[in-house]
Amino acid sequence: MRRPAFLLGASLLALSLAAPAFAQQAAPPAPEDDGDVSEVIVTGAPFAVSLDTVTSSVTVVGRDQLDIAAPSGLGDLLAGQPGLRSTFFGPGASRPVIRGLSGPRVLVLQNGVGLVDASALSPDHAVASDPGEASRIEVLRGPSTLAYGGSGIGGVVNIIDDHIPSRLPEGGIDGRISASASSVDEGRSVSFGLHAASGPVVFSIDGVSRRADDYEVPGTPVSSRLAAAEGLTVDPARTVRNTDLRLDAYGVGVSFVTDEGFVGLALKQTDTLYGVPYAQITAPIDPDDEGPVAIDLHQIRFDFRSEIPFTVGPFETMRSSIGYADYEHAEVLRNTGETGTRFLSKGVEGRFEFVQREIGPLKGAVGVQALSRHFNSIGDEASVPKTDIQELGVFTLQRLDYGGWGIDAGLRVDRRDLDADLVGRLASAPAASYGLNWISADNAPSFTNVSGSVGVFIKPSEGQFYALTVARNARAPTEGELYSDGPHPGTGAFEIGDPGLDPETVLSVEATGRWTYDRFRAEGHLWYASYDGYIDQLPTGDVEDNLPVFRYVQSNATFYGFELEGTYDLWVDGGRTLSAQVSADFVRGDTDDGTPARIPPWSTTGKLIWESDMFDANLEVRYVAEQDRVAAFELPTDSYTMVNLYGAVKPFKNPDLRLFAELRNATDELAREHVSFLKDIAPLPGRSFRAGVAVRF
Repeated sequence: MRRPAFLLGASLLALSLAAPAFAQQAAPPAPEDDGDVSEVIVTGAPFAVSLDTVTSSVTVVGRDQLDIAAPSGLGDLLAGQPGLRSTFFGPGASRPVIRGLSGPRVLVLQNGVGLVDASALSPDHAVASDPGEASRIEVLRGPSTLAYGGSGIGGVVNIIDDHIPSRLPEGGIDGRISASASSVDEGRSVSFGLHAASGPVVFSIDGVSRRADDYEVPGTPVSSRLAAAEGLTVDPARTVRNTDLRLDAYGVGVSFVTDEGFVGLALKQTDTLYGVPYAQITAPIDPDDEGPVAIDLHQIRFDFRSEIPFTVGPFETMRSSIGYADYEHAEVLRNTGETGTRFLSKGVEGRFEFVQREIGPLKGAVGVQALSRHFNSIGDEASVPKTDIQELGVFTLQRLDYGGWGIDAGLRVDRRDLDADLVGRLASAPAASYGLNWISADNAPSFTNVSGSVGVFIKPSEGQFYALTVARNARAPTEGELYSDGPHPGTGAFEIGDPGLDPETVLSVEATGRWTYDRFRAEGHLWYASYDGYIDQLPTGDVEDNLPVFRYVQSNATFYGFELEGTYDLWVDGGRTLSAQVSADFVRGDTDDGTPARIPPWSTTGKLIWESDMFDANLEVRYVAEQDRVAAFELPTDSYTMVNLYGAVKPFKNPDLRLFAELRNATDELAREHVSFLKDIAPLPGRSFRAGVAVRF
């Protein structure tokens, strides 16, 4: 399929036509920091929409927060934000869980296009992009995900970086360095970025390097519930073994920048080696156990991005983002050094957005997105066959804003074609018992889906915003859901797909409210989602290769919940502020087959925040409730309370230099993340002291 090649050619042609229109322009000033509530988001729509007038839920993590954030995977970084949790598969691998949904329902992007990795296939597969590389991360929940297609039916996480510079640095050069060390895992991390300009040409280099050993926990890693249920004798050690991590990612880029736009290229290399936690028991011992496993991951990625102005016609700007990635990871037996299963993914994805010229209250955009990807797995645990995936989507987003009220609407049509290698593939004994014959199964299904949304918002007075949005989204089944047949140690299951699965559709409603006054700021979301053809895994009661057998099935399902957060300034005196912040979230899910697995319990967080010219500090107390409403094969999870302390000094009142320290899990609480497959063998880390420095220049 040649759509991606066509997209690249079209982008270069548009560049050659548009470059003379802005070749002599001056550079724009650097954008303001990401802390302002009225900042413009870039993921929800191609045209400018401020964060305080978005009709659904968006979370933004800016560079200020990323500079001092604890080194972690993407899911762990975002966990604790309202409506967000982490799949936590040890420090090496984590993906976001959004409103109880994860895996292929949560789309992880880099600058608006996919990562072309294997992280959605299994929770033990790391996301091939580290948060330390990002300049900004935006998270979309609910109807606002429509612009990115069915794979974002549960949510979208967009990692925005500066590999391709989009502005000229002030003074011709700017940069950043952040470094820290932690006690719980003897961890150390450093990230950096540098932009240097020569006229309108800007060069960039950036990278991140992380090292960590096995981390410590307050109790035995294996839970008492699992030990009692399985008759296990647990290892008394209070270290989660085989959770060490080594990560290095480096990138270079170059772009041509003016005040009207930019065009650039970048190259990035990611290498990481991390251990996968295992059940630390002394009896009974499985004689077939091959010992601990490490994942050795490598990806090379090329990116092209541009923002090109049009001087005539109905469109004022074309934005493009094209990414090509060659990804591989191997599951290595640490006792022998032998390679077990290898996962390979290679492909290109491109996205073009044409922003319309504003006509009175109307602003809008149309776009096209295409993907061509080749996936393969090789080895004894290669449960998914070699598959080629082609996707094409076209979309439009329109917004009418009359000041006091307005309408948001969107429409997207997607087509997904698969071509799986089923020649000579024999069904496993469990699959054959359910009548599956892979040789005669449909190896090249096509799915065409239509998604749409419409929202109405009002601003009855200064500081108040209300919105109601209705959306219908559709998602095509993945290659894993269609064709799995074999052991999947990452999820502790023998998985069997169904080549007859239909697309999954959801009808959702979301009500949004925002209130902004002199000292008080709050935001709330109340949502409901009804699924037709919800794709789920259910246990069959059989056992194969010492693993319980699960089948992919479809049923009806409903999910509903809320997110709420608010901040009140208790005391303000010039540049000094003492604020109190409270947030809470709740989600509940039901299917025709019972309670879905790994639904997060409700949680609430309180913070006391001090900010001044020379010193910042906060005290955070987070309570996560117990979860005893579980699926048939799950164990309940106890509640926990986490206490975190943070402080930062800004010498000479210089915000570009921060010396910071934090105490995480100050009370050394034994905490288990219910949405993690490993919750009963790998709790969250215990008490940890971390200190570091963040510098901008």
